[in-house]
Amino acid sequence: MTDGATDHDLRAAIADVAAAGRLLVACDVDGTLAPIVDDPAAAAPRPDSIAALAGLARRPGTTVALLSGRRLTELRTMTGLGPPVVLVGSHGAEHGADLELTPEAALLLEHVVRDVHWVTHGVHGVQVEVKAGGVAVHVRRATHLDAHRVVADVVAGPGARPGVRTTLGKKVVELSVVDVDKGRALDRLRDEARADAVVFLGDDTTDEHAFARLRPGDVGVKVGDGDSLARFRIGDTADVAAVLELLLAERTVRDPVRDDEAG
Repeated sequence: MTDGATDHDLRAAIADVAAAGRLLVACDVDGTLAPIVDDPAAAAPRPDSIAALAGLARRPGTTVALLSGRRLTELRTMTGLGPPVVLVGSHGAEHGADLELTPEAALLLEHVVRDVHWVTHGVHGVQVEVKAGGVAVHVRRATHLDAHRVVADVVAGPGARPGVRTTLGKKVVELSVVDVDKGRALDRLRDEARADAVVFLGDDTTDEHAFARLRPGDVGVKVGDGDSLARFRIGDTADVAAVLELLLAERTVRDPVRDDEAG
């Protein structure tokens, strides 16, 4: 189940973190809960992972959050999850509520989307996804040469506009007109949950911002290949389900006493 650390080490870390009084469990979605597919609109999370997250959300002292680059409305539909699970979309820009841009940011986004469509027009296999606070250019289905050229043109063109934040992911480049990332989003979730410990699972380069915010006693799990700040690594979305099910089992055994139940 693990790579950089042994299966025993990860299991031991899960058992330890499950004993936290207040635990935050946060997950990326695409590539973590849902296998990566050529068409992002066709992606679907594994039912066993969703069931484990729903079970964790029902445990005392446990906050569960999904932290995704997808729009919040799309995230709700895709996963079928809602309260008590906290949904955070657009890399943190939509934190439990749809994003409302300032007039200046809305105008900038309009220009960025126009420029992106101009750069990508007529390139086979490239998909443009307009989000609440930005735009993503997916190149997974393009040829290697076209993908490389389009990403370079997007970064050098609309990505170079003042006020635009550029993030490179796996076969995708994202441009945002709001200054957010998953690290700051995770910090906010930790504060809101008053969490004593955090478990975070993610697969993409955008998830490294969150791994960078983890503290001693937290558990970071990288899914798949690539350099990572995470302490542990697993292979794929099936392993994610196994980790979440193990955490649920440990948390069920080790339920902390709630403050309002303490005598």
